[in-house]
Amino acid sequence: MSANLVCKVHPVVLFSIIDAYERRNEDAKRVIGTLLGVAEKSVVEITNCFAVPHNESEDEVAVDIEYARNMYELHKKVNSNETIVGWFSTGSEVSVHSVLIHDYYSREAKNPIHLTVDTFVRGGKMGIKAYHSTSIGVPGKTTGTMFTPVQVETISYDPEQVGVEVLQKGKHPQKRFVHLKSDLKQVETSSHWLKENLQHVTQYVDDVLAGKIQSDNVTGRFLLDLVTGVPQIDQDKFEDMLNSNMKDLLMVVYLANLTKTQLALNEKLNQL
Repeated sequence: MSANLVCKVHPVVLFSIIDAYERRNEDAKRVIGTLLGVAEKSVVEITNCFAVPHNESEDEVAVDIEYARNMYELHKKVNSNETIVGWFSTGSEVSVHSVLIHDYYSREAKNPIHLTVDTFVRGGKMGIKAYHSTSIGVPGKTTGTMFTPVQVETISYDPEQVGVEVLQKGKHPQKRFVHLKSDLKQVETSSHWLKENLQHVTQYVDDVLAGKIQSDNVTGRFLLDLVTGVPQIDQDKFEDMLNSNMKDLLMVVYLANLTKTQLALNEKLNQL
């Protein structure tokens, strides 16, 4: 594995790849596409992607290069910071045709990443792997390409994390349907989650002080950073601030419901 290279993938990229695979042609064995993102030093952050039409047989592979270039030009108009950082394919193997496709992306980007997503979910888990190409052979003689695995991490922005958590709740219900919670319900759920984590941390500290478990320096420093990062606010002031914000929120909810009722009443009157 290339020790100095890390590939960070956002959830929206994985969802886009799976969506493209579900919408593929019936005779297509896999889906390929372009990866967009930012490459800085030894970190490649993949933030977007799009599928590219291609035809593949045992003897040859044909990629719609013109389509790929046009789509990239459109993406640059929306987000000029995103550049081509590599390409993806569904499946868990790197085939002979992958070398030919990678050769095209090597002309579009410097040191492109090849990302594979196992849509067959072998072993109950969607395998995600990334590769970096290296030329092998004797100079002036026959050369080849070797794909070296690189480290893959899944990261997300805060809005992406919220979306992923909502989608995860649809795994178990038979209808795969999830109701979006109101703002107050979200606050209640977050408060319960915070309370459970605080209880877990408190239990860990008590067990360390009682000698039941061995202390960990890394965990201790992390907890110290958390404690020192909490702003010091007087309890009475904190309650006043919380109550004030709660009153504002309730007023907004009341006005919204009042407006909804008024609009419904006007609609009924217009129908008379």
